[in-house]
Amino acid sequence: MPAPVALTPYVRRFVNPLTVHLAGHGWFVELEHVGRRSGTVRRTPMFAFRHGELVTIALTYGPDVQWLKNVRAAGGCRMHQGRSMLALGPPRSLTTQEGIARMPQPIRWVLARTGACEDFVELPVLGERPFHQRA
Repeated sequence: MPAPVALTPYVRRFVNPLTVHLAGHGWFVELEHVGRRSGTVRRTPMFAFRHGELVTIALTYGPDVQWLKNVRAAGGCRMHQGRSMLALGPPRSLTTQEGIARMPQPIRWVLARTGACEDFVELPVLGERPFHQRA
């Protein structure tokens, strides 16, 4: 079950500006994508999990989120993870079972028992370079 849509404005206004500072630490990442209508560079904080040359993201707000629409329209995005900036290719939808199987054990355990998320995407890593802090 995705998070309630009514939370979205609150999360965008209050939570995201705080969590964006955690990007690069642990599973926190910052996804950089371009607005499909505005052309504006957007940065969205989230959890993402890398497995070799693939990155898996649980769609806790469901598959109809703006960042995913932007990434699909552009055919990819960039992601700040740890000390790296990753270039990611087009997302591919996963089944619930595939998505849960790609999560780390603590997250897998919670998702499997609560049914908190049923939608997942996987993005290929196309390139990687060191991340340099923005001024």
